[in-house]
Amino acid sequence: MQFSILELGRVREGSTRRAALDEARDLARHAEDLGYRRFWVAEHHNMPTVTTAATSLVIAHIAAGTSTIRVGAGGIMLPNHAPYVIAEQFGTLETLFPGRIDLGLGRAPGTDQTTLRALRRDPQSAEYFPQDVQELQAYLAPVQPGQRIEAVPGSGTEVPLWILGSSLFGAQLAAELGLPYGFASHFAPQMLDRALEVYRARFRPSAQAQRPYALVGVNIIAAPTDDEARFLASSQQMSFADLFRGARRLTQPPVADIDAYWSPQEKLQASSMLACSIVGSPDTVRRGIAELRERTNADELMVVSDIYDPRLRRRSFELIAEVAGLSPEA
Repeated sequence: MQFSILELGRVREGSTRRAALDEARDLARHAEDLGYRRFWVAEHHNMPTVTTAATSLVIAHIAAGTSTIRVGAGGIMLPNHAPYVIAEQFGTLETLFPGRIDLGLGRAPGTDQTTLRALRRDPQSAEYFPQDVQELQAYLAPVQPGQRIEAVPGSGTEVPLWILGSSLFGAQLAAELGLPYGFASHFAPQMLDRALEVYRARFRPSAQAQRPYALVGVNIIAAPTDDEARFLASSQQMSFADLFRGARRLTQPPVADIDAYWSPQEKLQASSMLACSIVGSPDTVRRGIAELRERTNADELMVVSDIYDPRLRRRSFELIAEVAGLSPEA
């Protein structure tokens, strides 16, 4: 099973946006040395703690600081963009960093309705997601005779596409198009098992993929002891509580008593969204990964490890790599 990393470029309290972007690049370089397969960044807008809104630019920043790890979008929210523009952007990335670029696609806006209007996008654009995926795929394919609109760079790069989602819709579309599928169980785990079942049952082989390939998002926070890992996890828990409250705070240092921070209702909501989480010592993480693998038969885990201190975050990924037996040659 492959292991990869999902990055949001979170801005920590007391730090800066530039530091968050550079820390993301440095983490990708470290992940490359540890043997992680890919390093993806996600498109979110109007979130003060997230610096990956200009996703293709962040990918370029990270790819320029690494040499072998695959770098990509997890994902581009395609209804926010013209497929032609995304073909140009990712064709350019593939031209600059050949053989290292992935393009995961989602149909959610990655923001609120007010910000969606600022993006000048029609909320109904999501209805055309399947057609937009195929249009994008065509722009990235070799130019056909008589084709009058070409993505330059882009045409002929055949950047690998992924369908990302947290519902049965994405699973069905990925299966129909014969594309790899990533499920966002790191924040929306409720439909995980059913979506994987549908995807595998309905999969049709394609030029890109001859068999189903399932990637599963999971929160893993590793530390030398269970107690320390639970302490470090409180930063992510506070972020979810702030999300429910509409509080626009940066990522906070961990707290000893998370129950003193959130209400019972916020705890219930956050616990539901974070149900696909493994928090603990190496032994706890090892058991958690084994259980998740047994449950999902995933080909790959996309790990989120939201920890306030960059040094301890790197340590978390080191412990995960050790438990998973990763190496740069893997």
